[in-house]
Amino acid sequence: MSEYGSAKRVKGYVHVYTGKGKGKTTAALGLVLRAVGAGWRVLFVQFLKKGRYSEIKALEGLGDRVTVLQFGSGSFVRGRPDAEDASLAVHGLEETERAMMSGRYDLVVLDEVNCALRMGLISVERVVEFLQKRPQHVEVVLTGRGMPEGILRYADLVTCMEEVKHYFRSGVQAREGIEK
Repeated sequence: MSEYGSAKRVKGYVHVYTGKGKGKTTAALGLVLRAVGAGWRVLFVQFLKKGRYSEIKALEGLGDRVTVLQFGSGSFVRGRPDAEDASLAVHGLEETERAMMSGRYDLVVLDEVNCALRMGLISVERVVEFLQKRPQHVEVVLTGRGMPEGILRYADLVTCMEEVKHYFRSGVQAREGIEK
């Protein structure tokens, strides 16, 4: 357990933020902010992403309370992922597990882990194994649309973001500070 918030908590829970609507990563970031405010240490991991997105710049401003790891090639994966994408995803989950098991973190976020799952880069069984190994006090959040049933069954909390209306449909591109 870290010297921060975990000493008071007995059990951490597994959250899933999924669905076709906007807001999965944003919800996870809101939880990160709340956790840091409570004195927790956070590991924020992005799968298939690499770059200084606005949220990464903001997380860096939180100092040593938040560690950010990215396991992506820096180019958006369209179609079939290549060997580098697969290697980065597998390595990412291994590194995340090592960091989680260090006892340094109270909250671990696996942002867009479901992209790696959907593309077959890592297996549902491997992610469930990761979740089963976590120290009892660690809270874990997994994000991504179309989360597999095996992860949903394991989770303690599942929130599905539903798109009702989105300005992307009228041609609006991702905007800095809002979507990126």
